[in-house]
Amino acid sequence: MYIYAYRHLLTWLTMPSTSVTADPVAVANRLRPVLLQLARELRREIHSLGVTGGQVSLLVQIERDPGIGVRELAARERMSPAGMSKYVGRLEAAGLLERTALPDKRRVGLRLTGQAERVLRSVRHRRTAWLAARLRELDDHDRAAIERALDPLARLLEVRL
Repeated sequence: MYIYAYRHLLTWLTMPSTSVTADPVAVANRLRPVLLQLARELRREIHSLGVTGGQVSLLVQIERDPGIGVRELAARERMSPAGMSKYVGRLEAAGLLERTALPDKRRVGLRLTGQAERVLRSVRHRRTAWLAARLRELDDHDRAAIERALDPLARLLEVRL
């Protein structure tokens, strides 16, 4: 299935510029299934580590901003503070997070444990290995096309409506 996703993405990326449609809806309809399949494949790589993709996402947010509070984390993830508190409790019970008093002593911040840092290293290693193995199956032209697409794809994440 992942070969189909790569081929679909590569077909789109390597089309001559005169044949690529500028219609955002048409591009989105072609890009969406490819990105969804890639995300699914990458999520499968972490199942044996005992964490979910959602948990990894939260751990990465906390890694980027040590000491973040539950409310701010909930706002970033667009969920209720009560719901986030439950997720944080599960991560804490699993030994992946710890709550620490912040200097103002009215708030509690979240920090990763050593175990969580090891889990994130393993997640990154497995996902990178999976992607690298698939990229090795492609020719230089196809790999270069994917590399050229990285910056525009990253800019999609910067645009907020």
